[in-house]
Amino acid sequence: MLKAIELEKAYNPRRFEDAVYRRWKESGAFTPRGNGDSFTIVIPPPNVTGVLHLGHGLNNSLQDIIIRFHRMRGERTLWVPGTDHAGIATQHIVEKRLRAKGLDRRDLGREKFIEETWKVKNEHHEIISRQLARIGASVDWSRERFTLDEGLSKAVREVFVTLYERDLLYKGNYLVNWCCSCGTALSDDEVDHEDTPGKMYHIRYPVVGGGFIEIATTRPETMLGDTAVAVHSDDERYRDMVGKMVVLPLAGREIPVVADAYVDREFGTGVVKITPAHDPNDWELAKRHNLAVINILTSDGRLNGEVPEKYRGMTILEGREAALADLGDGGFFIGEEEIRHAVGHCYRCHTVIEPFLSEQWFVRMKPLAEKALASWRRGELVFYPRKWENTYEHWLSNIRDWCVSRQLWWGHRIPAWICPDCGKTSVSRSDISVCPHCGSSRVEQDPDVLDTWFSSWLWPFSTLGWEKLSDYPADGGSALGRHYPTSALITAYDIIFFWVARMIMAGLEFTGKAPFRDIYIHGLIRDKKGRKMSKSLGNGLDPLELVDEFGADALKFTLAFMCAQGQDLLVDKESFRLGSKFANKVWNASRYILMNLEGRNYTANPALLPVDRWIYSRLNGAARYITDSFLSYRFNDAAGKVYEYFWNDFCDWYVEATKLSMKGGGGAEKDRAVSVLLDVLAESLRLLHPLLPFVTEEIYGKLPLECRQSAPPGAPPASVLSGASSASAPAGASADGDEASSGELLIRAAYPRYREERRDDEAERRFAFLQDLVRQIRTLRAECTITPEKRLDCAVITGGEGEEREEKAAFLRENAELVRLLAGLGNLAVDAGGPAEAPDAAKAIVLAGQDYEAHVYIAEAVDMNALAEKFRRNLERDRNYTASLEAKIANPNFVKNAPPELVLEEKRKLAEAKERTETIETYLKSLAGGTR
Repeated sequence: MLKAIELEKAYNPRRFEDAVYRRWKESGAFTPRGNGDSFTIVIPPPNVTGVLHLGHGLNNSLQDIIIRFHRMRGERTLWVPGTDHAGIATQHIVEKRLRAKGLDRRDLGREKFIEETWKVKNEHHEIISRQLARIGASVDWSRERFTLDEGLSKAVREVFVTLYERDLLYKGNYLVNWCCSCGTALSDDEVDHEDTPGKMYHIRYPVVGGGFIEIATTRPETMLGDTAVAVHSDDERYRDMVGKMVVLPLAGREIPVVADAYVDREFGTGVVKITPAHDPNDWELAKRHNLAVINILTSDGRLNGEVPEKYRGMTILEGREAALADLGDGGFFIGEEEIRHAVGHCYRCHTVIEPFLSEQWFVRMKPLAEKALASWRRGELVFYPRKWENTYEHWLSNIRDWCVSRQLWWGHRIPAWICPDCGKTSVSRSDISVCPHCGSSRVEQDPDVLDTWFSSWLWPFSTLGWEKLSDYPADGGSALGRHYPTSALITAYDIIFFWVARMIMAGLEFTGKAPFRDIYIHGLIRDKKGRKMSKSLGNGLDPLELVDEFGADALKFTLAFMCAQGQDLLVDKESFRLGSKFANKVWNASRYILMNLEGRNYTANPALLPVDRWIYSRLNGAARYITDSFLSYRFNDAAGKVYEYFWNDFCDWYVEATKLSMKGGGGAEKDRAVSVLLDVLAESLRLLHPLLPFVTEEIYGKLPLECRQSAPPGAPPASVLSGASSASAPAGASADGDEASSGELLIRAAYPRYREERRDDEAERRFAFLQDLVRQIRTLRAECTITPEKRLDCAVITGGEGEEREEKAAFLRENAELVRLLAGLGNLAVDAGGPAEAPDAAKAIVLAGQDYEAHVYIAEAVDMNALAEKFRRNLERDRNYTASLEAKIANPNFVKNAPPELVLEEKRKLAEAKERTETIETYLKSLAGGTR
């Protein structure tokens, strides 16, 4: 015999979320187990430089949803956590702390500085780990990795040396992106280009032999490093100038005039200054024309000894002002104009990037990119949404070599040693103390470190144990053998170049396989105005503050509900009330069911009424739709269907319908109804779990053990449904599949699967007929403001042909008690093809549905004349509102400039307004006798 189970009256996630997470973690629920197919995700490692922001909240919520779904399907599921050492960012934080104490990193020395940086890493790592737990991330903590841990460091060195051996890595003097503030080179992907106000300066260069030639530039200070001026090869204006020499103002050097198709004849005067050491296009032109290259900057952004003495030691801006003043004094300055142009900034400190000639290490990317493109074309990679495939193809087809060296101390030290005696460089998997070329013991390791992304591009296989080339193919019993290639990558579109494409290249080069198949690229989180969230705008949202106020489930469900493929998410704090209200609905519905168990007996495989068959069919259809949505990464569709099924089908209709049996049935009928209700609730909680893990787990643990263990009516056991024996086994297992007891945890229960034998189109068709009738009566009651306790009489006349008409009438008669309960009716008369009793037009409003007519007698509940006047006022109001919406949507400027989400919302409002207007018009016609 069952006992009533008391849930707290108010839904309060703070009372149970931490305890639920501890149960999951302590029971081993996050570890992979069983013999099913593997499903693996490696977490995009957050930087150990701060706390997680809402973008991390979105990314990790989506990963958790997918992981939980596949775990419940009985797959051997692994989600690998970890963090990134974030070279520039982390070193920047430590140096900032040192500056606050009046110190510089050189005051500490390299070794001591790195010790201080490890302290920062450990401090932030603990914060990030706690945050992931708070939002419910079901990662396998026993497999946590760090990009500077011992194993990953071995993998990084192996890859560097292997690339060098394969002639895919080289060192040379090249123009790089240089951050004068961070004091290091950056890859192209680490430069943010922004439209910035600036000036175009027009300057005369004297021509040797007489005359002037006019050039236009945004960087007059760099003219001190000019080694030529250039015109277009086909520009007739300057044909006679090609081959002549001009005198470089301020420096006095003579430089040639060259012709090249690179020059834009429409830009400025069609003549450009060529500064090879400080412009990437000029660098390429200089190589074609064998021009000299003069670097005029120091690494900290000051003018160096290559410029005239008066400018030496000046900053770039100081040099610009001095050069302009001197050009004016010398009669070389013509004028200036205001412009806007794209200027590169450091992605980390936002300093303007300087093209800078420097000796760096580079990876030859074209051979790697060709393999990555070929893999995609073979269908080994699938992007969701597909539009990102075009971006992927374009970037790889136009890839440049990757500068991987960084002038930092925090990171993977480059495994190369330079011998000052013979001048040769040695690259080695192990540290060397003697030069292998000349035997000198004076070898010194390269002081630079590798780009952070050099360790991140190995993440999918290095985190699973890959440390050297011979590690893969791996034994099937190892983590690498079982879980590589991984199954999916879920990440934002802002790092598709930084990380996604490079991981694919690395996987193919060092394991022979793409590191994952599915690549889901989600949007970015923005505020309601479409602006990117930032500290400067003050529009950021802290995910932990949202969890504190609304709960982790509200965070996860809301983000999934709003995450449509190919779109950014526009949110504010109030957005998360959606998830909170839904979790509260789940809590209250479950509380009602559990508090009504007292004295009841649970029955396995109870007999089903038509309404029971209807809810199982609806649950079955929802399971299929949600499964398809998860498998194609349509998170918003899955969340929307979960919401629709549980709130509408289960709560608003089914739970209400069961009150007939719960309140008016005998003991046996109450036992039967309770048993079905518990089974449906248990399976519904399994359906909801990936999107609302905490509240569903808490409620599921309160259910009677019988309904947690039993299969739904007519269904095989959960283990069979899952397709793997592990689906119904205890939650928790070691990497080798050894099970650890975890009780009956929902996280390990079987996810509902669609079964054809459960589908009941006839039950759904009949119940839809009943629902339409009830909805129309409920809408009428609301419009007439008739209180729920006031019972109305109703006469229904069914339509249709012959047997169909009689069948509908018979169905309503059989379920008359249910209709009366749901619609708040007193007497209900049903007739097929003719009135059950002659409707009194003066006392009723006629509702027309599909193949039925319902005469609802409201005269005793309202003043009919006053009601008609109210409807006329509402109709005028609604017509005006509809007209205003139509005008708004017809305005091309609104449709063009408004966010797509706002346009869709206005169209939804218009559709609702039109429907409401039509309803009121129908009521007025009925009151006037227009339908009789």
